[in-house]
Amino acid sequence: MRFDNVVRMDTTTVSVEQTHKVLRNTYMMLGLTMIPTVIGAFFGMSMNFSFMAQHPIMGALGMLAVMFGLFFGISATRNSGLGVVLLLVLTGFMGLMLGPILQVALGFRNGAELVGLAAGGTGAIFLTLAGIATTTKKDFSFLGKFLLVGIVLLILASLANLFFQIPALTLTLSAVAILLFSGFLLYDVSRVVNGGETNYVMATLAIYLDIYNIFVNLLQLLMAFMGERD
Repeated sequence: MRFDNVVRMDTTTVSVEQTHKVLRNTYMMLGLTMIPTVIGAFFGMSMNFSFMAQHPIMGALGMLAVMFGLFFGISATRNSGLGVVLLLVLTGFMGLMLGPILQVALGFRNGAELVGLAAGGTGAIFLTLAGIATTTKKDFSFLGKFLLVGIVLLILASLANLFFQIPALTLTLSAVAILLFSGFLLYDVSRVVNGGETNYVMATLAIYLDIYNIFVNLLQLLMAFMGERD
């Protein structure tokens, strides 16, 4: 009986240490992904995205094709160094795709302030929700089904709005997206904390996409309500 207890304690200790290692590596990798994101965004701000503006549906489909191709590559190589490389390539591409919205934002008189507020707000949301998931260690896996349904509906509504271009619907979808990806953020960090995700590359990918989408949609709302035109 005593030997069994020792074995259980050793197993628990290893499990906790492994979870902490995955979480630590995830946060380190998350910080590293910001470098190609910023570099990509810098180049994106100077690029001409007129094709995407003239053909929004084709542009969106092309962007999704590249993204899902990289998603597949990252998933297939997640246990190797190539997975890390592909993850950094993806984040650089995602930074590049920030070009159009950053160009619009910086066209406002207070554009730099809006971008800073969006970045700060996103950081505050991340720190708060990651802190809740880490300190409470509560299992938020029950959110999975609701979030999955929510993201499907959000994608369908966003695709429909590409045709209708309704400003009020765009703002509503941005607000919903912030709530939805905040839920995903809580869910994804919780999975790492509770041992549901043991691969730091995949964990980083999930949390990065949550942060990215929160930032983009928060910036859209700030431009709509606080943007000052010349």
